[in-house]
Amino acid sequence: MRERAEVGSKVPAIVGGPADGEGGSAPAETGFATAGETAVRARKAAGVAGSLSWLGAGFLLLSFALRGFAVDRFPLGNLFEFSIGGAFFALATFSVASTRRDLRWLGVFVTAFVTLLLMVASTAWYVEADEVVPSLNSYWLPIHVTVATLAVGVLTVGAIVSGLYLLSDREVGGERFWRKLPPAQSLEKLSYSLHIIGFPLWSFTLIAGAIWAREAWGAYWTWDPKEVWTFVIWTVYAAYLHARATKTTPRRTANWIAVAGFACIIINYTVVNFYFIGMHSYAQ
Repeated sequence: MRERAEVGSKVPAIVGGPADGEGGSAPAETGFATAGETAVRARKAAGVAGSLSWLGAGFLLLSFALRGFAVDRFPLGNLFEFSIGGAFFALATFSVASTRRDLRWLGVFVTAFVTLLLMVASTAWYVEADEVVPSLNSYWLPIHVTVATLAVGVLTVGAIVSGLYLLSDREVGGERFWRKLPPAQSLEKLSYSLHIIGFPLWSFTLIAGAIWAREAWGAYWTWDPKEVWTFVIWTVYAAYLHARATKTTPRRTANWIAVAGFACIIINYTVVNFYFIGMHSYAQ
């Protein structure tokens, strides 16, 4: 009787098999314990990853500051420096947003993009620290270009979320593309909240650039390729917000427009910078 009582006391911890000594097989492990251990490990890994995101943002900010000290100016005078700043703001946007909601699922996508950007900037776009052209020696440099960089950082994260929404909202093999992603509706709302922050920042970039152009070149608008593409980007994102606010426009269509807006940003800072001659050619 004692043996049966001891065996019986272990039964609640056994799932899927007879008691030891009665059926000749060892008790199976409980699925609940395994799931609990996995959840604990996942939370620990997410905590470490979040801390590393903050650390990475801190190192990017340090790199940004040291670049400025090296040339005794605000370090946003060329594409390499702009890339460092954009990478910082993208990672900082993710890190700050993570303090308000659970975005552990987003970290791998943001850090992957930031890593790729830094690789390209360090190899293809790197330039030695040097002085800037006289037209950039203005108080508008830290204002106009910093806001532009911040806007790009926020819109980068927004574009990543829009892309994930477009993928997760599509049925693949009868189930969602990624099971661990939030519901498609939550992704879409997060994307919208990021774009609604990035759009006013880009609007300020466009307006401040025109004011600075008037001081530096004598005209608010010169049809410079960079000016034109800044306005194109603004127009595409305005179209996204209009589509998002229109009930008859599908959410997928609106998010495709948002992705197109980010594609225009990439064109603006790569193709336009290197292949279109204009007043902003120094920004390479």
